[in-house]
Amino acid sequence: MHDELTQVDIDKMKEELQYRETVLQPKILEDVKTARGFGDLSENFEYKAAKQEKIRNESRMRYLRNMIKTAVVITAKQDDSAVCLFDTVELYFEEDDEVQEVRIVTTLRQNALKGLISNKSPLGKVLLGKREGERVLVPVDESYSYYVTVRKITKGTDDKSLEIGAF
Repeated sequence: MHDELTQVDIDKMKEELQYRETVLQPKILEDVKTARGFGDLSENFEYKAAKQEKIRNESRMRYLRNMIKTAVVITAKQDDSAVCLFDTVELYFEEDDEVQEVRIVTTLRQNALKGLISNKSPLGKVLLGKREGERVLVPVDESYSYYVTVRKITKGTDDKSLEIGAF
C-alpha cells in the first residue's frame, strides 16, 4: 500500500522524523531513566507516563519511516480553470442550502475541521478537474449521495504552511 504525496509532504515527514530521532527520543529516554529512579515501578505514575510517551514517539517514528518508504511522489497539476490539488473551492451544498469553502490537499495534510479535504475523499475525488458552475454528485456510500455546485476556484500552491497530520 502507498500514499500519493508531494515532495513537500516527504520533506516535512523527514524533518519531523529527524527531530524525533535526534531531539525528542534522547529527552524521552532521559525522562524514563529519571522516573525509574523515583522508586517502586508498580506505583510510579511518572515512570508509566514516560514509558507511554516513549511508545508514542516510537510508534510515530515507525509511521513516518513507513510513509516515506512507501510514498509515491506526485506533483500538483496546474489548470487555470479547473480544480486542482491545493486549490480552495467555494461550494454550494444544495441539501443544506449552505455555502462552504474547502481546500483540496493530500491525505497527509487533511483536516476536515479546518476545511482541508483529502484528494482521496469522496468530495475531493469528484471536485478535481471540475470548473466553476459545475454541479456534481458526491457519492458517500451506496445509500447516500449529495449534490454540490462549484461557485469559485481560488488557485493554490503546495507550500509548507499546511501541517502534516498526526496519524
